[in-house]
Amino acid sequence: MTELTPYLCVSDCEIAVDWYVESLGAVVVYPPIVMPDGRTGHVELAVDGARWMMSDEFVELGVMAPDPSRGAAVTLHLTVTDVDALCRQVVAGGVELDRGPEDSPPAGRVAVFRDPFGHRWFLNQPAPEDVGAGA
Repeated sequence: MTELTPYLCVSDCEIAVDWYVESLGAVVVYPPIVMPDGRTGHVELAVDGARWMMSDEFVELGVMAPDPSRGAAVTLHLTVTDVDALCRQVVAGGVELDRGPEDSPPAGRVAVFRDPFGHRWFLNQPAPEDVGAGA
C-alpha cells in the first residue's frame, strides 16, 4: 500500500494542536514527543481518519514553519461532510476564509482558508451524486 502523509511544521506546536482540535475537530492520534529543549519533535492528528504529522521548528535541521509573506507552496485538501459547519468553526477560531463556502461544480461545496500557522487548506464537500462514486 502506498500512502502520502503531510508533515507540517508550525512555530508553536502546542498551540497548533489545540487550534486544530478546537477549530477543525481534529483528534490527537499519536501524542506529542517533547524534546529535552521543550520543542515538540512529533505529533500526529486526524480529522475523520485524514491524518497528518506535525512538529515545532527545528531551524538547525532546515525544518521551518511557512512564511506567510510568501504565500503557500502547498495546499492541504480535506474532504469533509459539511463544509459550512467546518467553516463556522474555523472562523470562530480566528481565521478569515480566502474563498467560500460556495458551490463549485463539479467539485461540490468548497472553501479555502489559511490557518494561524501559515498552512493553506482547501475544504471539499463532494456533491451528493459523487459521494458514493469515490470522489
